[in-house]
Amino acid sequence: MEAIVKTDFNFPGQTAHYVGKVRDVYSIEDKYLVMVVSDRISAFDVVLPKGIPFKGQVLNQIASKFLDATQDILPNWKIATPDPMVTVGHKCEPFKVEMVIRGYLSGHAWREYKAGKRTICGVAMPEGMVENQKFPEPLITPTTKADEGHDEDISREEIISRGIVSEEDYTRLEAYARALFQRGTEIADKMGLILVDTKYEFGKKDGVIYLMDEIHTPDSSRYFYKEGYAERLAKGEKQKQLSKEFVREWLMDNGFQGQAGQQVPEMTPEIVESISNRYIELYERITGEKFLKAEGTDIVGRIRSNVLDCLKSL
Repeated sequence: MEAIVKTDFNFPGQTAHYVGKVRDVYSIEDKYLVMVVSDRISAFDVVLPKGIPFKGQVLNQIASKFLDATQDILPNWKIATPDPMVTVGHKCEPFKVEMVIRGYLSGHAWREYKAGKRTICGVAMPEGMVENQKFPEPLITPTTKADEGHDEDISREEIISRGIVSEEDYTRLEAYARALFQRGTEIADKMGLILVDTKYEFGKKDGVIYLMDEIHTPDSSRYFYKEGYAERLAKGEKQKQLSKEFVREWLMDNGFQGQAGQQVPEMTPEIVESISNRYIELYERITGEKFLKAEGTDIVGRIRSNVLDCLKSL
């Protein structure tokens, strides 16, 4: 199967084209965005050299389902998903922070904790916790949204004092993040999963806050399997999880953490296929639906045709 790692469309009314780590975003008449979720994969803020077939479709379709499932909490940017790899939506002015919310002591938070730190983004973490233990209450640990390079932890106080987000808006972003995380937790629970942590991106249009980008995908979230969680925690064992963490672990096991001078290990066809299969498994577990592979003989042509049809209807 072909993996789509680059697109270069020129749609009617196109005013800008932005290439992110995974997404190619086309601005239309400065009113709409066409977001193509490519098959690129990134870890440690580095785009890996090979794409993963069906990854873009998995991420786009999961995000689309969760945007629909949370639109009663706040408006979101989605207008349509005209192609399995594409969402078309409203162009908003993004807030320059990502709202990371953590229900459990895992990943980056655990690495900080293990290093002896007891605060993250100005938020206190209780003493005496172990890896993957549930926090008494979910912690909001925002990061700056970097155009290039690494996102960085930042505190609520610093965000407000530096004028990155007003106190009024930030308070609303926190409330939205908690409500979205609660909804995601409830949906995951029905699927036999635990939503461990995730991140949300928000923007404004006509003075209204919108939820943007992706939501509750394995690239932006970490899930544990509920079955056996307590037993593994008690034994100090690794949790069985659904997230991109398995890619990071494979990289770390092969001596790569995105540091200067480190080389990305060889991505053999077997490695690429195994990552693709894991993403498909993620889709089926998170949504409870069978993954239907989209037609793949001319993916770029298919995307172009589907987007053009959608734009005509706007």
